[in-house]
Amino acid sequence: MTIPRIATYPMPTTANLPNNRVNWSLQPQRAALLIHDMQDYFLNFFDTQQPPIPDLLRNMTNLRSCCQSLGIPVLYTAQPAEQSLADRGLLNDMWGPGLGAQPHLEGISAVVAPEEGDHIFVKWRYSAFQRTDLKTYLAAAGRDQLMICGIYAHIGCLMTACEAFMNDIQPFFVMDAVADFSADDHQMAGTYIAQRCGITVSTQGIMNALILEPVTLPKTEALSPILSSSNIIISTLQNQLGKLLQQPPQTIGIDDNLLDWGLDSLRLMHVVEFLQRQGAEVSFADLAEAPTIAAWVQRLNRCQPDARPLVEEKVS
Repeated sequence: MTIPRIATYPMPTTANLPNNRVNWSLQPQRAALLIHDMQDYFLNFFDTQQPPIPDLLRNMTNLRSCCQSLGIPVLYTAQPAEQSLADRGLLNDMWGPGLGAQPHLEGISAVVAPEEGDHIFVKWRYSAFQRTDLKTYLAAAGRDQLMICGIYAHIGCLMTACEAFMNDIQPFFVMDAVADFSADDHQMAGTYIAQRCGITVSTQGIMNALILEPVTLPKTEALSPILSSSNIIISTLQNQLGKLLQQPPQTIGIDDNLLDWGLDSLRLMHVVEFLQRQGAEVSFADLAEAPTIAAWVQRLNRCQPDARPLVEEKVS
Protein backbone atom coordinates (compact mmCIF):
# COMPACT_ATOMS: atom_id res chain seq x y z
CA MET A 1 0.00 0.00 0.00
CA THR A 2 1.36 3.42 -0.95
CA ILE A 3 0.29 7.03 -0.49
CA PRO A 4 -2.95 7.76 -2.39
CA ARG A 5 -3.18 10.36 -5.11
CA ILE A 6 -4.10 13.62 -3.36
CA ALA A 7 -7.02 15.73 -4.59
CA THR A 8 -6.73 19.49 -4.76
CA TYR A 9 -8.07 21.55 -1.84
CA PRO A 10 -7.71 25.21 -0.82
CA MET A 11 -4.91 26.20 1.50
CA PRO A 12 -6.35 27.26 4.89
CA THR A 13 -6.43 30.99 5.60
CA THR A 14 -6.29 32.93 8.87
CA ALA A 15 -10.04 32.32 9.18
CA ASN A 16 -9.26 28.61 9.57
CA LEU A 17 -6.76 29.04 12.39
CA PRO A 18 -7.87 27.22 15.56
CA ASN A 19 -7.73 28.77 19.01
CA ASN A 20 -4.43 28.15 20.80
CA ARG A 21 -4.37 27.05 24.45
CA VAL A 22 -1.04 28.77 25.09
CA ASN A 23 0.33 32.17 24.14
CA TRP A 24 4.02 31.51 23.64
CA SER A 25 5.96 34.39 22.10
CA LEU A 26 8.17 33.46 19.16
CA GLN A 27 11.67 34.96 19.55
CA PRO A 28 14.32 35.03 16.80
CA GLN A 29 17.19 34.18 19.12
CA ARG A 30 15.37 31.05 20.36
CA ALA A 31 13.86 29.79 17.09
CA ALA A 32 14.77 27.41 14.28
CA LEU A 33 12.84 26.64 11.08
CA LEU A 34 12.23 23.01 10.07
CA ILE A 35 11.30 22.29 6.44
CA HIS A 36 9.86 18.82 6.68
CA ASP A 37 10.13 16.14 3.95
CA MET A 38 9.77 18.47 0.96
CA GLN A 39 11.06 15.79 -1.38
CA ASP A 40 9.87 15.36 -4.96
CA TYR A 41 8.61 11.88 -4.08
CA PHE A 42 6.09 13.23 -1.58
CA LEU A 43 5.14 16.25 -3.69
CA ASN A 44 4.52 13.95 -6.65
CA PHE A 45 1.25 12.71 -5.10
CA PHE A 46 -0.21 16.22 -5.58
CA ASP A 47 -0.97 18.16 -8.72
CA THR A 48 1.77 20.69 -8.02
CA GLN A 49 0.09 23.32 -10.20
CA GLN A 50 -3.09 23.28 -8.10
CA PRO A 51 -3.86 24.27 -4.49
CA PRO A 52 -2.53 23.83 -1.94
CA ILE A 53 0.97 23.41 -3.44
CA PRO A 54 1.57 26.86 -5.03
CA ASP A 55 0.54 28.48 -1.72
CA LEU A 56 2.71 26.02 0.21
CA LEU A 57 5.81 26.80 -1.83
CA ARG A 58 5.24 30.57 -1.81
CA ASN A 59 4.66 30.76 1.95
CA MET A 60 7.54 28.43 2.71
CA THR A 61 9.89 30.47 0.51
CA ASN A 62 8.87 33.72 2.23
CA LEU A 63 9.27 32.17 5.64
CA ARG A 64 12.71 30.79 4.80
CA SER A 65 13.86 34.17 3.44
CA CYS A 66 12.68 35.90 6.61
CA CYS A 67 14.57 33.42 8.78
CA GLN A 68 17.72 33.73 6.68
CA SER A 69 17.65 37.52 7.02
CA LEU A 70 17.49 37.19 10.81
CA GLY A 71 20.17 34.50 11.15
CA ILE A 72 17.66 31.85 12.23
CA PRO A 73 18.83 28.28 11.45
CA VAL A 74 17.03 26.61 8.55
CA LEU A 75 16.82 22.83 8.94
CA TYR A 76 15.54 20.09 6.64
CA THR A 77 14.46 16.49 6.92
CA ALA A 78 14.71 14.04 4.03
CA GLN A 79 14.19 10.31 3.86
CA PRO A 80 16.82 8.23 2.04
CA ALA A 81 15.90 6.28 -1.07
CA GLU A 82 17.90 3.25 0.06
CA GLN A 83 16.40 1.74 3.21
CA SER A 84 16.93 -1.80 4.42
CA LEU A 85 13.96 -3.78 5.72
CA ALA A 86 15.29 -3.28 9.24
CA ASP A 87 15.68 0.46 8.78
CA ARG A 88 12.21 0.85 7.33
CA GLY A 89 10.58 -1.39 9.94
CA LEU A 90 6.81 -1.09 10.31
CA LEU A 91 6.64 1.61 7.64
CA ASN A 92 6.81 -1.27 5.15
CA ASP A 93 3.51 -2.63 6.46
CA MET A 94 1.81 0.75 6.42
CA TRP A 95 3.18 2.39 3.25
CA GLY A 96 5.18 -0.16 1.27
CA PRO A 97 8.74 0.52 0.06
CA GLY A 98 8.38 4.32 -0.05
CA LEU A 99 11.18 6.18 -1.82
CA GLY A 100 12.85 2.87 -2.59
CA ALA A 101 10.33 2.40 -5.39
CA GLN A 102 11.21 5.75 -7.02
CA PRO A 103 14.77 6.68 -5.96
CA HIS A 104 15.04 9.32 -8.70
CA LEU A 105 12.53 11.44 -6.69
CA GLU A 106 14.68 11.50 -3.53
CA GLY A 107 15.76 15.13 -3.91
CA ILE A 108 14.26 18.09 -2.05
CA SER A 109 12.16 20.34 -4.29
CA ALA A 110 14.35 22.81 -6.16
CA VAL A 111 12.01 25.66 -5.14
CA VAL A 112 12.97 25.29 -1.48
CA ALA A 113 16.24 23.34 -1.76
CA PRO A 114 18.82 23.75 1.02
CA GLU A 115 21.43 26.45 0.68
CA GLU A 116 24.94 26.72 2.06
CA GLY A 117 24.86 26.61 5.86
CA ASP A 118 21.51 24.80 6.10
CA HIS A 119 21.42 21.43 7.86
CA ILE A 120 19.74 18.25 6.56
CA PHE A 121 18.67 15.47 8.94
CA VAL A 122 18.27 11.98 7.46
CA LYS A 123 14.80 10.89 8.54
CA TRP A 124 13.65 7.34 9.35
CA ARG A 125 10.29 7.68 11.10
CA TYR A 126 7.32 10.04 11.27
CA SER A 127 8.95 12.28 13.89
CA ALA A 128 12.03 14.26 12.91
CA PHE A 129 13.42 13.54 16.37
CA GLN A 130 13.48 9.75 15.97
CA ARG A 131 16.92 8.33 15.15
CA THR A 132 18.33 11.79 14.39
CA ASP A 133 20.43 14.31 16.32
CA LEU A 134 17.85 17.10 15.92
CA LYS A 135 17.37 17.47 19.67
CA THR A 136 21.13 17.64 20.24
CA TYR A 137 21.55 20.16 17.44
CA LEU A 138 18.87 22.46 18.84
CA ALA A 139 20.31 22.29 22.34
CA ALA A 140 23.82 23.10 21.10
CA ALA A 141 22.47 26.05 19.11
CA GLY A 142 20.52 27.35 22.11
CA ARG A 143 17.21 26.95 20.28
CA ASP A 144 14.09 25.82 22.13
CA GLN A 145 11.43 26.95 19.63
CA LEU A 146 10.77 25.06 16.39
CA MET A 147 8.75 26.40 13.46
CA ILE A 148 7.42 23.49 11.42
CA CYS A 149 6.38 23.56 7.77
CA GLY A 150 6.29 20.95 4.99
CA ILE A 151 4.42 17.68 4.34
CA TYR A 152 2.46 15.82 5.45
CA ALA A 153 0.70 17.88 8.12
CA HIS A 154 -1.13 15.10 9.98
CA ILE A 155 1.73 12.59 9.84
CA GLY A 156 5.35 13.71 10.17
CA CYS A 157 4.67 17.37 10.92
CA LEU A 158 2.19 16.52 13.68
CA MET A 159 4.41 13.83 15.21
CA THR A 160 7.41 16.15 15.15
CA ALA A 161 5.40 18.85 16.93
CA CYS A 162 4.27 16.38 19.59
CA GLU A 163 7.79 15.14 20.24
CA ALA A 164 9.17 18.68 20.34
CA PHE A 165 6.61 19.47 23.04
CA MET A 166 7.58 16.37 25.02
CA ASN A 167 11.21 17.54 24.92
CA ASP A 168 10.33 21.04 26.15
CA ILE A 169 10.83 22.57 22.72
CA GLN A 170 7.97 24.91 21.78
CA PRO A 171 6.52 23.94 18.37
CA PHE A 172 5.00 26.55 16.06
CA PHE A 173 2.96 24.82 13.34
CA VAL A 174 2.68 27.05 10.27
CA MET A 175 -0.85 26.27 9.08
CA ASP A 176 -0.53 27.72 5.57
CA ALA A 177 2.98 26.39 4.98
CA VAL A 178 2.07 22.69 5.28
CA ALA A 179 0.07 20.39 3.02
CA ASP A 180 -1.76 17.12 3.61
CA PHE A 181 -3.87 14.29 2.21
CA SER A 182 -7.03 16.39 2.50
CA ALA A 183 -8.47 19.59 3.93
CA ASP A 184 -9.90 17.60 6.86
CA ASP A 185 -6.54 16.01 7.68
CA HIS A 186 -4.85 19.41 7.38
CA GLN A 187 -7.34 21.07 9.74
CA MET A 188 -7.19 18.20 12.21
CA ALA A 189 -3.41 18.51 12.51
CA GLY A 190 -3.59 22.25 13.14
CA THR A 191 -6.36 21.90 15.71
CA TYR A 192 -4.65 19.07 17.58
CA ILE A 193 -1.40 20.98 17.88
CA ALA A 194 -3.17 24.18 18.99
CA GLN A 195 -5.07 22.31 21.69
CA ARG A 196 -2.50 19.75 22.86
CA CYS A 197 1.13 20.54 22.15
CA GLY A 198 1.92 23.86 20.49
CA ILE A 199 0.94 27.00 18.62
CA THR A 200 -0.82 26.97 15.24
CA VAL A 201 -0.15 30.16 13.30
CA SER A 202 -0.05 31.60 9.78
CA THR A 203 3.05 32.47 7.76
CA GLN A 204 2.31 36.17 8.15
CA GLY A 205 1.81 35.70 11.88
CA ILE A 206 5.22 34.04 12.12
CA MET A 207 6.92 36.81 10.13
CA ASN A 208 5.23 39.56 12.14
CA ALA A 209 6.37 37.93 15.38
CA LEU A 210 9.94 37.56 14.16
CA ILE A 211 10.44 41.08 12.87
CA LEU A 212 8.64 42.88 15.70
CA GLU A 213 10.07 41.07 18.74
CA PRO A 214 11.42 43.83 21.02
CA VAL A 215 13.80 44.03 23.97
CA THR A 216 13.17 46.84 26.47
CA LEU A 217 15.94 49.21 27.51
CA PRO A 218 15.91 51.30 30.71
CA LYS A 219 14.67 54.88 30.57
CA THR A 220 17.11 57.53 29.36
CA GLU A 221 17.35 61.20 30.17
CA ALA A 222 14.72 63.48 28.68
CA LEU A 223 15.29 64.09 24.99
CA SER A 224 16.35 67.55 23.87
CA PRO A 225 14.62 69.24 20.94
CA ILE A 226 15.01 68.22 17.30
CA LEU A 227 17.65 65.62 16.37
CA SER A 228 20.89 66.57 18.12
CA SER A 229 20.31 64.30 21.15
CA SER A 230 18.04 61.75 19.49
CA ASN A 231 20.57 59.27 18.13
CA ILE A 232 19.16 56.39 20.19
CA ILE A 233 15.65 57.02 18.86
CA ILE A 234 16.92 57.28 15.29
CA SER A 235 18.82 54.01 15.63
CA THR A 236 15.82 52.31 17.22
CA LEU A 237 13.51 53.43 14.40
CA GLN A 238 16.04 52.38 11.77
CA ASN A 239 16.33 48.93 13.35
CA GLN A 240 12.56 48.53 13.53
CA LEU A 241 12.06 49.70 9.96
CA GLY A 242 14.93 47.54 8.75
CA LYS A 243 13.20 44.43 10.01
CA LEU A 244 9.78 45.49 8.75
CA LEU A 245 11.15 46.29 5.29
CA GLN A 246 13.83 43.55 5.33
CA GLN A 247 16.57 46.09 4.60
CA PRO A 248 19.90 46.87 6.33
CA PRO A 249 18.88 49.43 8.99
CA GLN A 250 21.71 51.89 8.41
CA THR A 251 20.85 52.22 4.71
CA ILE A 252 17.55 53.89 5.60
CA GLY A 253 18.34 57.61 5.73
CA ILE A 254 16.64 59.83 8.27
CA ASP A 255 15.34 62.13 5.51
CA ASP A 256 14.32 59.33 3.12
CA ASN A 257 10.67 59.10 2.14
CA LEU A 258 9.80 55.74 3.70
CA LEU A 259 7.08 55.12 1.13
CA ASP A 260 9.88 54.78 -1.42
CA TRP A 261 11.34 52.00 0.75
CA GLY A 262 8.06 50.07 0.58
CA LEU A 263 6.44 51.23 3.83
CA ASP A 264 2.75 50.43 3.35
CA SER A 265 -0.24 50.96 5.63
CA LEU A 266 0.17 47.61 7.40
CA ARG A 267 3.83 48.18 8.21
CA LEU A 268 3.16 51.77 9.24
CA MET A 269 0.52 50.50 11.66
CA HIS A 270 3.15 48.20 13.17
CA VAL A 271 5.41 51.24 13.75
CA VAL A 272 2.54 53.16 15.38
CA GLU A 273 1.77 50.24 17.70
CA PHE A 274 5.48 49.84 18.50
CA LEU A 275 5.76 53.50 19.55
CA GLN A 276 2.49 53.49 21.45
CA ARG A 277 3.70 50.50 23.50
CA GLN A 278 6.57 52.73 24.59
CA GLY A 279 4.17 55.44 25.76
CA ALA A 280 4.50 57.78 22.77
CA GLU A 281 1.34 59.74 22.00
CA VAL A 282 1.32 59.32 18.23
CA SER A 283 -1.32 58.19 15.76
CA PHE A 284 -1.32 56.63 12.32
CA ALA A 285 -2.19 60.03 10.82
CA ASP A 286 0.75 61.69 12.61
CA LEU A 287 3.29 59.36 11.01
CA ALA A 288 1.57 59.11 7.63
CA GLU A 289 1.57 62.90 7.27
CA ALA A 290 5.38 63.04 7.03
CA PRO A 291 6.86 59.55 6.45
CA THR A 292 10.51 60.22 7.32
CA ILE A 293 12.50 59.28 10.40
CA ALA A 294 13.51 62.93 10.89
CA ALA A 295 9.89 64.09 10.98
CA TRP A 296 8.93 61.27 13.33
CA VAL A 297 11.69 62.13 15.80
CA GLN A 298 10.61 65.77 15.80
CA ARG A 299 7.06 64.63 16.47
CA LEU A 300 8.18 62.35 19.30
CA ASN A 301 10.19 65.13 20.91
CA ARG A 302 7.19 67.48 20.77
CA CYS A 303 4.74 64.97 22.22
CA GLN A 304 6.94 63.85 25.11
CA PRO A 305 6.48 65.94 28.28
CA ASP A 306 9.75 66.87 30.00
CA ALA A 307 8.85 64.73 33.03
CA ARG A 308 8.08 61.65 30.95
CA PRO A 309 11.04 60.73 28.74
CA LEU A 310 10.39 58.24 25.97
CA VAL A 311 11.13 54.63 26.85
CA GLU A 312 13.03 53.14 23.93
CA GLU A 313 13.10 49.55 22.83
CA LYS A 314 16.12 48.05 21.19
CA VAL A 315 15.24 45.62 18.42
CA SER A 316 17.37 42.51 18.75
